[in-house]
Formats: sequence, structure tokens, C-alpha cells
Amino acid sequence: MGTIKSMGIIVALLACVLLAGTSSSLKRLVTVQSGPLYRTEGSHITIWCNVTGYKEGVVQDFEWSMYLPSTPNREIRIISTMQSDYAYAMYAQRVKNQEIYIERLSGDSVLLHITKLELKDLGQFECYTPNTDGQYLGVYSARTNLTVIPDTLSVVSTAQTLNKVEGDPIQLTCEVSKQTLQHSHISVSWFLRSPDQTSTQDLINLSRDFVLRPGGPYKQRFSSGDLRLDKTSSTAYKLTIYKLQPADQGEIYCEAAEWIQDPDRTWFAMTRKQSEKTTVDVQPTDKDFSIQLNTERRGYTAGEALELRCNIDAQNVPERFFSVSWVFSSTPVAVIGPNAVPVLSGDYIKREAAGQMIVRKESDSVYLLKIQRLRQEDSGKFICRVTEREKTTTGEFIDKNKRSRNVQISVQSLKSNITVSVSSNSTSVIEGDGIHFTCSVRSAADKAGSLSFSWQWTDGEGTSLEIATVDLDGTVRPGPSYRERSSYGEIRVERVRADTFTLSVYNSLPKDEGQYKCNVAEWIQGTDYSWNKIGEKSAVKLVTVTAVESVFSIAASSRTPSVTYNDSFDLQCIVKPRYNPRVPVSVTWRFQPTNTTEFRDLVTFTRDGTLQWGEQFSSFGTRTTIDKSTSNSNFRLSVSRASRQESGTYQCTAELWRKNYDDTSTKVTNRTSNLLGISVLKPGILGLQHCKSELGCTVTRRVRWRPHRAPFNRSLFGTPLKMVNVLHPPRKRRGLSLEMRGCKTASKRAIKNK
Repeated sequence: MGTIKSMGIIVALLACVLLAGTSSSLKRLVTVQSGPLYRTEGSHITIWCNVTGYKEGVVQDFEWSMYLPSTPNREIRIISTMQSDYAYAMYAQRVKNQEIYIERLSGDSVLLHITKLELKDLGQFECYTPNTDGQYLGVYSARTNLTVIPDTLSVVSTAQTLNKVEGDPIQLTCEVSKQTLQHSHISVSWFLRSPDQTSTQDLINLSRDFVLRPGGPYKQRFSSGDLRLDKTSSTAYKLTIYKLQPADQGEIYCEAAEWIQDPDRTWFAMTRKQSEKTTVDVQPTDKDFSIQLNTERRGYTAGEALELRCNIDAQNVPERFFSVSWVFSSTPVAVIGPNAVPVLSGDYIKREAAGQMIVRKESDSVYLLKIQRLRQEDSGKFICRVTEREKTTTGEFIDKNKRSRNVQISVQSLKSNITVSVSSNSTSVIEGDGIHFTCSVRSAADKAGSLSFSWQWTDGEGTSLEIATVDLDGTVRPGPSYRERSSYGEIRVERVRADTFTLSVYNSLPKDEGQYKCNVAEWIQGTDYSWNKIGEKSAVKLVTVTAVESVFSIAASSRTPSVTYNDSFDLQCIVKPRYNPRVPVSVTWRFQPTNTTEFRDLVTFTRDGTLQWGEQFSSFGTRTTIDKSTSNSNFRLSVSRASRQESGTYQCTAELWRKNYDDTSTKVTNRTSNLLGISVLKPGILGLQHCKSELGCTVTRRVRWRPHRAPFNRSLFGTPLKMVNVLHPPRKRRGLSLEMRGCKTASKRAIKNK
């Protein structure tokens, strides 16, 4: 019936408009909030309705109905300003319970309230105004669509009880999520409810437009960074208060709202939920503080390190502003302000710049004064003074001062406590070998002072020479007597570590034999930055250097003193000791032919390794091989296809040279070997000296023995001859042998008697 009524009014109105065209007469017009409207189940919705174009002075009535999507032509009455029993059964109980009511804003404007939406409320809502003009002219009703969606907003923050001290930080996290298909925004707010539940403070809010807005009382703390709200993930919102105050005590919770934009571009909070509450108890801090000055001991030795620590005992130290002043015997040393930057005074500025002092803030409550190397004038009383600056509620600053007890420090003069030792690669070397010394310094203290050292040499008669010195800065200065050898690299002094020094003597000489002394001095820096020697220690090492000429020897030998024509023979010249490149040797083979009285140079191995032939024996080179061993201690002369001109006496001579550091050489001594007699015989000639020889032949009748081409007499052989009968079993023939005893060489020749 209501539907027919409404449609008739609309048709009549359209007809009037078409027939009359534009008219200046009043026309009723009903308007309702534009749709579609999306609201969550259980939420409170209001829909406004206005009417215009009616005769003034008459209060307008309103009737609300709705149409379900399943039956769009069936009117379901909800509520009316005219009739109390207007509602159909579907809404009658809710109207009776004031869950649905009309709020009149004016004579021609109302709000429809549904305090708790249900899913069955989804549909089309119509606002109708009965005619009060006597004739129908205009629009008497208007409709809007309402969609009821499930409430998916979730707000979770774990309930807990936190006991904090003033100045402590606190962090709380709120998880906010939704599953709404429609486009919606989220706003998150944190609130503080007072312990007596009488008031609630807005801490901070993140609006639906993602804008942070602190609550009124917290604007200053938000600006200073003490209050923060961070979105740490897609659903997590973290509240941080860095410095709790007693006023922050109470219940803290978060509240989230889900917003949707209506067709009229306004935003509506479809649903709003709160999390569980966290109870925070803030204990006010004790504003008092105490200080204590500590050190390991009271007695020190000059050069040792002193550490003084000023400890502040107070609540919530990191959030308070302390300054610490160091004072020595009423003289300011340094001040460290709240910014932890030290400011030194007087002479301590230089000591700190030189790295001799450290003044710093080790932690929020510990301040350090360290003197790296104490001086005797550092004996006295040390104190630390602590000042706290506090801002009052009125914005003024007040200072509280306290001082520690006196700490008496005693500094004794420094005595050297180092020990020195010297080691070497050998205590006995041969001329030309290297001598290497290592001087090691040990200290009974944790750390020795700065060191300088020198090397000295003393001979057997007590004469001393300075080899080299090393200054505190590591500069090496050779002594006058060793400056030239050092320039050629023969003497080298190095500081391999802070406490280890070396001396190397290359190409040792006999005059280097003696006592080597390492002298070490320990130094400390005085108040005027000058260096003062506090002690000196030394150690010695005795080294002997054997002159190479004292053990230098030469010998010649041969295994074949007698050879036949075209045979070979070797001559060896053995030089001792073994070759040292710093003490080179030249070796010469000399030769005296048979029946001559003068030796002449055959070939020479020079000290630089070249070979030189004598002018008168150049023919030797075609049948002679010259070589030397890898150790250069064996010089061999080999002769092949010997002839009578190689018969004679051989001898080798050697010259010992000393290679100086300036690459010049000096002849030290020379040696001559024993004589070697070499006999070269023609084939068939017997060398019959002290040997046994047999000559045999097979005979069938009487024979007679005699040397070839020479009478068979005693003067030739110079040895007894003995005839021996020899029976050869295979042929049963008798043989004769000739024995000669006592000769060095022997040969056989068989003579067959025809």
C-alpha cells in the first residue's frame, strides 16, 4: 500500500512538471543521506532526512521504512514520528527497546538511529513525509541503500603490570588488523587512564590519514623525542616513552577505529575497539647522589701509570646531567661536562696533547683520570667534584655539588730494573765468516722506559773502540773506526724490536777478534720534556777469529807416477781449509822437464776464477784437462796421450788473498806443495823398482831369457832373477818363468823359441 502511495505521488509530480514546466510555486522535496552506506554489524548508524518546499509554520512528520533485496517491492515499516505503533513486527521490539529511534534536529530534519546494526538490516531505507499542504506537489520520499558487513577489526595488546622507576623507558605494542573487502582506513590512538579512573589522557594518535598528533599534555614531550609512535609492521603499532614521569602512572591502552568514506565524501568510523590495559607504576627517583674515588694503590714509582675512577651512585643516572671536575692539590686538572667532552687546565693541556694523560667518561656513572707516566711532582692529593644540574618545574636550573674524599698518591723516583744479555751465532770463527750478535733487554716492570744502546769492541790488550750507537729515536751512528766498513755494509746495526738489537760483522778479519759489549741505557722524560737517564746495563760476548793463513796448507798427489806412452795421468792439488769466497785462492801448476833445473808455470787458476797458461807450455793445452771441485779445494791437472815431454817433476803453488770491504784484494800468504815425479816410458820397457814380475813362455827345448834389445845383465834389472819350472798340464809341456822381485812396475813378454 505504501509503495502504491509513493508511486502515485511521484507520477503526479512528474505530470505537473511536464504540463506546467518551470514554476515559481513551492514544491516539496525530501532528501536523504546518499548511499550506498557501508556499516559494520553491531555498529551504531545514523541516517539523516530533510524536507523542503512545504508551507511554513507546519512541523513535518517523518516515516521510515526499508525494502529487503529479496523483496524489493515489499515495504517494511520501521518507525514514525506520528504513530507509536507504526513498526512492523520485524522492528517493533527494537523500536520499543529504543535500539531504533528518531532524533528530531528541527521541524523539517531528523536522524534515524539504529544503535546496533544487524545483518538483516541490509537493504534500501526510505524516508517519507506526509503531505501537509492540501495538494500534492513535489517529491515526498527519498531512499538510500545500506550494506551491513561483518566486523573484522581486531585490536590486541597484552595486558601486563609494569613497575618502573622515574626516567626508565617503556615500549608497548598494539596489533591492529582487519579483513574488510571494502576500502577502509585505520586510525590508532594510545590513551592513559589515571589510577583513580577519573580521567583519560590522549597520549598520541595516528589518524586515518597517517598523521601523528600528540595529546595536549604530551606535545612538548613529543617534540623533544621523548614520546614516539611507530608502525613497525603492517599490523604493529609501537608506543615508546623514553623517560617515564610520575604523571605517566596509570592504565595505558590502545584504541583503533576502522573508517570508510561515504558517497558524500565524509568519513565514518564504522567500528571502534580498545585493547586490554597495561598497568604502569612509576616510582619517583631519589634525587640525591653519592660519589666515590677509587684507585688500585697509593704508592707508585715514577714512570708507572695511575688510574683514578670517580663513581657516581644515583638513580636513573643516564637521564640526569652531571659534570665531573678533577682537582690535584687544589689545582684544577680537567672538567667533563654532560656532553662528555673533557676540558683540561694548565700544564695538563700539554701532557694530554703528548698522550701522557687520558680524561674521559667511561660510562654513565664512571669517569676516568689516567696519567700514563707518573712524575715525582705528581705526588699529592687527588679529588673529584660532581655537579648535577636539574631543571625545575618553573624552567629554572639549580646545581647540586658534592666532592669525594682525598686520595693521597706517593710517587718514588724511578730506578732502572732492566737486564741485558748477548748471544752470538758462534764464539769461534774463521776469517771471512760472519759474526752475528743479538742483544736482548728484559724489564722487571710491566714496561721498560725508552732505550738507547751502543756496541763496543775491546781487544786483548784492553784497547776499546766504539762500533755504533742507536739513539732513543732509533738513529744509528757508526763509530769513527768503523764508519768506512759500515758504509760498505761490512758492519750492520739494527733495532729489530723495542727491546732487541743486533750487530752483524760480515767478512770477519783477524783484528775483529776480541770482546763485544752491548751497553743499554734506560731513559724517562722529565717534566720539561727532556730525557733523563735512570740506569745503564751491559753484557759481553768473547769471539775468536782464526786467521786463515794459520791453517792454510797445500799438497800434491798422483796415483800414476809412471805411465807408458799415450797413457793418461792425473795430478791433484789439495788446498785446505775449504774455499771461502771472502778469502780467495789462486793456484798454479808448475813443471820441471826431465834433465832441466828450473820450474816454469804450466797453468794458473786465478783468484777471480779465470785460467791462464804458461807461455812455454802452450802445447799442453791440446792434451790437458784442468778442473776444480765445487768446494774449490781440489785443483786437478789431467794429461792424456802422454809423451816423453810430459816426463819430469810437477809442483803446485797457492796464494791466499784477502778480499777487502772496498772490493780490493790483499795478498796474505803463499804455500808450495811437495814435488811429484812423473815418468813416461816407451812400450815394453820395464820400470823395475821394488816389484815382482814374471816373464813366461812355453818351450819345447832349451831357452834363454833376456830383455828386448838390451843385454840381459844384472845392471839393467838391478834385482835377483829366478828361473821357475812351470808344468802346463793340458799339453804336458814344460814352461819356464822368470821372477824379478822388488820393482815398482812390471810387464810380460813371451818369446817363442823356434
